[in-house]
Amino acid sequence: MNMLDSLSEQIETIILHHDQRGMSRIRPHLQTGYCRRAAEMLLAIRGVVAIGTGFPVSETFESDGPIGAIALYQVLTHLHYEPVMVCAPPISKVLCLGYRTHELPIEAWELSRGAIRQALAEIKPVLAVSVERAGRAADGRYYNMRREDITDATAKYDLFLEECACPSIAFGDGGNEIGMGNVHAALKETDIIPSVTTCDELVIASVSNWGVYGVIGMLSGLVGRDLFDRFDIKTIADFLFRHGCVDGVNRYLAPGEDGFPISTGIQIVQKIRRVIAAHVRRE
Repeated sequence: MNMLDSLSEQIETIILHHDQRGMSRIRPHLQTGYCRRAAEMLLAIRGVVAIGTGFPVSETFESDGPIGAIALYQVLTHLHYEPVMVCAPPISKVLCLGYRTHELPIEAWELSRGAIRQALAEIKPVLAVSVERAGRAADGRYYNMRREDITDATAKYDLFLEECACPSIAFGDGGNEIGMGNVHAALKETDIIPSVTTCDELVIASVSNWGVYGVIGMLSGLVGRDLFDRFDIKTIADFLFRHGCVDGVNRYLAPGEDGFPISTGIQIVQKIRRVIAAHVRRE
């Protein structure tokens, strides 16, 4: 195993710390090195990167997904990409306050296809990213972790990946997100209604935001500098919670992500930064 593969494996272990939803059992069904491959996919392109995020919860949106999406947006902006958030209300009304945003309608599957094609024609992405987006199940519906049907509250971002002529990266942590179709067979033994939507590179983590941090860590290793100083997790979380965000597990308005305090995500980043620093010193 070379140094980059070893680094990716270490990061993939870190982002699965505190696993509460069985993603560690799914990990053997993915080829090791998905954080490295996702980072290399990013470095191989230049241009517009579409970032889809926003999981509907209690008529608003959850913090897992948007925190990581904003972190990735800020890192990509620093690296001279052109990121754009692709999402639907209510989160689109929040993200447009500080970020380039393309709003999608919340419509039925086939009715959504025209709007998706129009969005692709306008944005012209070279990469499509999904961060904790609900994915379509085998019955054509969308479900949350409680197996509740959320179809009528969900924009069909799956179609973005289906219709785009570019590679895709998806981040998930439970099995019902876009991209989890890559490991659909392994999810049959879980208590989730899994998504069948696939992607080119799936990144799993205990919290999807942490998966984004894992890829940012690999980007840092590949470019030879720490990119985590380009964003502040607490500042991002405070912004989102001021605008109606909730914790997706306990549905609290107090800053947290998937039942964990924000400080846990910050600790995950600190651990990633330590292994990145050791890697850079060895080089």
